[in-house]
Amino acid sequence: MTLQDHAPTQSAIGSGSDTQRRYRRIVVKAGTSLLTGGTDRLDLEMLATLVGQIARLQSRGCQIMLVSSGAVSAGQHVLRKKSTSHGLPMRQVLAAVGQTRLMNAYEQLFDWHDIAVAQALLSRRDLSDRLGYLNIRNTLLGLLEHEAVPIINENDVVSVDELSGEVFGDNDTLSAMVANIVDADLLVMLGEVGGLYTADPHLDPDAKLIPSVDRLSDDIESMGGPSWQDQGRGGMATKLDAARLATASGVDAVIANGRISNAIVRLTEGESLGTFFPATSTRLESRKRWMLSQASDNGAIVVDEGAVHALVSHNRSLLPPGIIEARGSFGRGDIVTIVKADNEQIACGISNYSCKDISSISRMQSDQIAEILGHHFGDEVVHRNNMVVLS
Repeated sequence: MTLQDHAPTQSAIGSGSDTQRRYRRIVVKAGTSLLTGGTDRLDLEMLATLVGQIARLQSRGCQIMLVSSGAVSAGQHVLRKKSTSHGLPMRQVLAAVGQTRLMNAYEQLFDWHDIAVAQALLSRRDLSDRLGYLNIRNTLLGLLEHEAVPIINENDVVSVDELSGEVFGDNDTLSAMVANIVDADLLVMLGEVGGLYTADPHLDPDAKLIPSVDRLSDDIESMGGPSWQDQGRGGMATKLDAARLATASGVDAVIANGRISNAIVRLTEGESLGTFFPATSTRLESRKRWMLSQASDNGAIVVDEGAVHALVSHNRSLLPPGIIEARGSFGRGDIVTIVKADNEQIACGISNYSCKDISSISRMQSDQIAEILGHHFGDEVVHRNNMVVLS
């Protein structure tokens, strides 16, 4: 078992203005128990506290995404006289009713801070499908570029996995997957439990908080068990799974009590709260390994020297004018290699267009794409956000 009996150092989490640079993109997951206070209705005071912290961080230049539970509980309050059944169909009804209440509350609270919000309801099939992955990533990054806050939740109405507790587990795993998709710096999982303890603190008065875990060993995972709160479905085990996924993707993760004053702000400023899990690889290393392992063997995009300079030296997106040709056969959403005329690999990335489409628009201007193809998936053939430069 690898435990640190001391709080993580400032350098482990970051401090002061240096933290603002390192933790620029943050995913915050708020659990059901936190958002309802153990009742069957939303705790608007708690929501307002979370929104205020997110607004403060955004004013400092941070980009925040909120993965929010609470829709089913909100629906339970609205339909409490009719909700005698707690099976899957009824939970989906409750989610459908409650999601509108949840988003309406967030919209009003964020509006006080002049911040736009956007709803993103995701299902497991969206994340596993290559085109779904591409569309989700492009949309979320686009929202962040426009300083909107995405409010993300499992699409309970059409997805049965999370509701039946088989995959996502109260949005814990979903939040880690979102952190991976958008290359986040930090994942903060907030609930009513202060972090990972040596035992269930509600049952064992001698349970001790573990401030930092630098490796998720079998001994550590054995401390995760059923949910310590009745409202939430995730439990500590799913939070540890989410921490493992996030840290392997180059994202630092924290499990903390969301009722601690200014918990999100204090965590990003380097204060030790809850249990900290440092990333086990850099985001670039993780993303490069993933893209290289997924790169299509069916073709490549050949670019000229001007495009090489733009990609390598200026971190630009790949546009049609710099493309010489597309070789082989690949579809939109496939990860492809980008090569020079002599076949030297310079980058790989997710293509917004198929090989056939690229052959038609190579050497053309981006504003001609729609006219030539009859459809338009963006001015970029490969966006810089979806690319890793290899050289």
